[in-house]
Amino acid sequence: MKSRDTTLRLRRFEADDKARKVADLEHMIRDFETMATDLERQIQAEEERTGIRDASHFAYSTFAKSAAQRRDNLRSSANELLQKLEAAQRERDDALEQLSRAAPAQAPRDEHRGARRRGDRSNTAALR
Repeated sequence: MKSRDTTLRLRRFEADDKARKVADLEHMIRDFETMATDLERQIQAEEERTGIRDASHFAYSTFAKSAAQRRDNLRSSANELLQKLEAAQRERDDALEQLSRAAPAQAPRDEHRGARRRGDRSNTAALR
C-alpha cells in the first residue's frame, strides 16, 4: 500500500519536474529569440545612422559588429536549446506515460476500498 503511494508520488514528482524543465527551456528559447530580434533592430538602426551596411567595410560600426556577434551567438544557443527541448519533451512524455500507467492501477483499488467501506457502514447502519 505505502510502496504504491510512494511510487505514484515519485512518478508525479518526476513528471512535474520534466514539465518544469520543458517550460524553462521554452521560456529561455523565447527570451533568446526576443533578444536576437532586439539586437537585429539595433544593428539596422546603427547601420542607418552610420550609412555603412557592409560589415567588411573598414569604417563599419564596431557596435554593429559586436551586436551581430551577440545576435549570432544567441541564435546558435537557441538552436542548441531546441535540441535539448526535443529531448526534454520526450522525457516528459515518457514520465507522463509512466504516471498514467501507475495512476489507473491505483484508482480502481481506491474505489473498491471506498465502496467496501461505504458498504460496511450501510450494513452496520442496517443492523442498528
